[in-house]
Amino acid sequence: MKPNRFALVAVALATVFTTGTIAAAGLKIELPPETAALKTGPGSDLARGQCMSCHSADYITTQPRHKPLAFWKAEVEKMKKVYGAPIQDDQIDLLADYLARNYGAGK
Repeated sequence: MKPNRFALVAVALATVFTTGTIAAAGLKIELPPETAALKTGPGSDLARGQCMSCHSADYITTQPRHKPLAFWKAEVEKMKKVYGAPIQDDQIDLLADYLARNYGAGK
């Protein structure tokens, strides 16, 4: 049975979040401190749980500004379909709405 790549990444990320380092095959990578935080408000807990399980808040905050809801929905769908993020179908609109409101052009 092939290992689930997402599960392996999740374990590695859990290690990174708790220790700040990645160690594999004798290689140790020390990650820099987080420089951004997600904005609080409706949907922020969902975004923190879904988005930041794979990447930092910096990745979100450096996306193009003033993009419409459709852009953010496409980004969330890409994370699910292309990168295998475990986002439920009923969470896509909620995440896209949060991201558009806080990092884009709004609704």
